[in-house]
Amino acid sequence: MSLFARLSDGLSKTRAALSRSLDRIAGRALDPAAQEELEAALLASDIGVRTVSKLMDRLREQGRGAEDARAVMHATILGALHGGQRDPIEQQIKKGPRPFVILAVGVNGVGKTTTVAKLAQRLKQAGLTPLLVAADTFRAAAIEQLELWGGRIGVEVIRHKQGADPSAVVFDGLAAAKARGVDVVLIDTAGRLHTKSNLMEELKKVKRVLARELPGAPPGPWLRPEASADAGAPHEVLLVLDGTVGQNALSQARQFHEAVGVTGIALTKLDGTARGGVVVAIAEELKIPVRLIGVGEAADDLQDFDARAFVDALFGKG
Repeated sequence: MSLFARLSDGLSKTRAALSRSLDRIAGRALDPAAQEELEAALLASDIGVRTVSKLMDRLREQGRGAEDARAVMHATILGALHGGQRDPIEQQIKKGPRPFVILAVGVNGVGKTTTVAKLAQRLKQAGLTPLLVAADTFRAAAIEQLELWGGRIGVEVIRHKQGADPSAVVFDGLAAAKARGVDVVLIDTAGRLHTKSNLMEELKKVKRVLARELPGAPPGPWLRPEASADAGAPHEVLLVLDGTVGQNALSQARQFHEAVGVTGIALTKLDGTARGGVVVAIAEELKIPVRLIGVGEAADDLQDFDARAFVDALFGKG
């Protein structure tokens, strides 16, 4: 199945909610009542107040009718997402330092462990050598889940016993990666409640251990062109968010970003929500790029984010 087909299927609920509103105002003047209906539909899809305001202002200023709303929305949302397709993540990582360290963070239940494992599988299939680190030591089930994935995809997992210090697991993981010539280290952390300061402090400690053990230049944007072998870890702080929670995902992104400096986002469960517009809100309001999206349960449903393909799928174009 093509990327567009996967996105189209995954965004069907979000697209249907927007289409219903657009169909109702089709053929009408974009009068105040039609504007209010369109604005409500956009906000319900969690596209975000800033983008919705920009879009409605553009429609009013240009005197566009309802028949033009879809085209204006497409262009405005694409602009909010800042560009088109990036190179596949595998190619980007090959340009970075060794070992390349990805620190995955997020609250419970967002699909973080699964996302980390699926990413490891993709990287292995691309000829890279990944290593998984089970730094969620609060739950034995989390360690077991990662080990199960590791066995399934043939990737080594570094683990300690339940209740161990997560920073100690990370320390051992980096030591193993350096000793074995690993290309990518993927660290699965506990499902931290973003309102719990003690858990955030522990996450900051993990980040300090990474920086100490793999020092170098401060990390910049995701795999920036000038990334070199002396870049310090972590090279990516990947926040995994559940697309079904809408604006709460935006709130989580703000708080994790303030605590540990999020550099990229993986948005999961877009196949089960009418609120997929939160992708736009995050990109527009926080300027944090969306790296990966999950549009299904299969391993190949973890896709690199392509802004144009996303917007085309959102409006049924393509």
